[in-house]
Amino acid sequence: MSITDWPAAERPREKLLLNGPQALSDAELLAIFLRVGCVGKSAVDLARELLSEYGGLRPLLEASQSDFCRGLGLGSAKYAQLQAVLEMGRRHLSASLKEGDALTSPDLVRSYLSAQLRHQPREVFAVLFLDNQHRLIAYDELFFGTIDGASVYPREVVKKALARNCSAVILAHNHPSGVAEPSQADQRITQRLQDALSLVDVRVIDHMVVGDREVISFAERGLL
Repeated sequence: MSITDWPAAERPREKLLLNGPQALSDAELLAIFLRVGCVGKSAVDLARELLSEYGGLRPLLEASQSDFCRGLGLGSAKYAQLQAVLEMGRRHLSASLKEGDALTSPDLVRSYLSAQLRHQPREVFAVLFLDNQHRLIAYDELFFGTIDGASVYPREVVKKALARNCSAVILAHNHPSGVAEPSQADQRITQRLQDALSLVDVRVIDHMVVGDREVISFAERGLL
C-alpha cells in the first residue's frame, strides 16, 4: 500500500506537521528525506531497511559518500542533499552561539562541538573564540593528530587568540576511541594553555572532550 493511501494521521509528513518532528520515529524521519520508496516498498519500508542495513540513523548519516551511495534508493544526489541538511544544522548552532552567551548555554555548546567533532576519525583540537559577552567570534580547528592524539602548541593558540581579538576561549577536542573521559595529558595541556593565554588576558572558561555518546566539561568536573 502506498503511503498516500494511509490514514492522514499516520503519514510521516502530515504527522510531523501535526505533532512536530520529535513525534516521528527514525524510519519516519528518514522516509520524509527519501520522499519516495522503490518498487514494492513504500518510503517508510525502504527507510526501515536502510536503518537495519547501516545499523541505525547515525551510521547512515555519517557514512562516507561511497558507503552511502551503495544503499538502495540512495545516490550522489541524495548524499549531496544530506550533507547540505547537516551543514545547515551546524550553521544554525553556530549562529545561535554568535547571538547568545556560550557560558550560560552549555547544552548548545555541547551540541555544536559534538556536531563538529564526534565523527572525526582522528583527534582534532579546536577552539571557540569568544568576545567579552561570551558570544562566538569563530570556531577554528587548529591541530590534527592520529587516532592516538594531537600535538598542541600554546604559542599558536595565543597567536590565533590575539588575531581574533577575543576575551575568552573554550577549548575542545575529540577522542576517536569514543570514550570522552579526560586523560592526564588532556589536563596537562589545559593547564599550559591557561598559563599561556592568561599572559594576554584571555580566559579559558572550559575545555570540552567529545566522545561517542557524551561531551565532558572540565569546568563541570572542577578541573579548571
